[in-house]
Amino acid sequence: MSRGDEQARRAFPRRAVPSGGRDQTRTVLDQAAHENFPVAPFFLPRAWRADLMAVYGFARLVDDIGDGDLAPGGGDAVLLGLDRDRYDDRPALLDALEADLYRCFGDRAPGPSHPLMRRLGPTVRRCGLTPEPFLGLIEANRQDQRISRYGTYDDLVGYCELSANPVGRLVLGITGTTSPERIRYSDAICTALQIVEHIQDVAEDLARDRIYLPAEDMKRFRVTEADLAASTGGASVRALIAFEAERALELLNEGTPLVGSVHGRLKLLLAGFVAGGRAALQAVATADHDVLPGPPKPTKLSLLREMRATLRREG
Repeated sequence: MSRGDEQARRAFPRRAVPSGGRDQTRTVLDQAAHENFPVAPFFLPRAWRADLMAVYGFARLVDDIGDGDLAPGGGDAVLLGLDRDRYDDRPALLDALEADLYRCFGDRAPGPSHPLMRRLGPTVRRCGLTPEPFLGLIEANRQDQRISRYGTYDDLVGYCELSANPVGRLVLGITGTTSPERIRYSDAICTALQIVEHIQDVAEDLARDRIYLPAEDMKRFRVTEADLAASTGGASVRALIAFEAERALELLNEGTPLVGSVHGRLKLLLAGFVAGGRAALQAVATADHDVLPGPPKPTKLSLLREMRATLRREG
């Protein structure tokens, strides 16, 4: 049992987790192994690992609600205090999650209802975190229910300010390294990583009736929605993906000095984030920027290679 789990158990000893709740929590946290970057690698202090996984669990849960990817059966709806048959009512689930989030910041019983939120509570208190970054992630998923296309690059960056940048700010909060300069670097890295994910997941996003490639760029490269629905990308689609990939790389370069601004194991963690983005972009380039057959994924070797290169540059 991790330190975060133990503290959550002691904080709320009388609240029973509904049947299946622990299994659903484990399923959500297991997804960390499939991210482009290490979420809570072994070399970090145990307390940091517990806190990072608690934040990851929240971020994964809110995304699963927004994407309609919750486990079948309505268990999460029940855990959030809703009727089981409302498992696909995304706005209601997001509202219920926000209400449960606020319970993490109070000191009155009975505390949060969902086990992932109960896991988050000790992290919030121990690290002195504020609700704003968490609320940003919830709002991004509310926006996903209303907006499925982005007209301009600036519009997309505005979405990333809600959907990605709060995560980096939470990492800085957990590690006690927040400063205005680091926040600026972190925001650049997080926006870049979000754009990389959008590049990789064009086909998957379109299947959800979402397009995160700016309409102005699609028009510039003469790419239509029908082109994105093809089984493989033509020259115009691949040129568009290469253009967006270059933008993401520029943002990574802009934010990379964050790695050099810290020391020790935190430097390794942040280098891993940057390296994950660079390795993913390399995988996209290796696929000749054809992301429509499926998301190109970096190998562990390419991730390690990019991490060494990042540490050399920022050492």
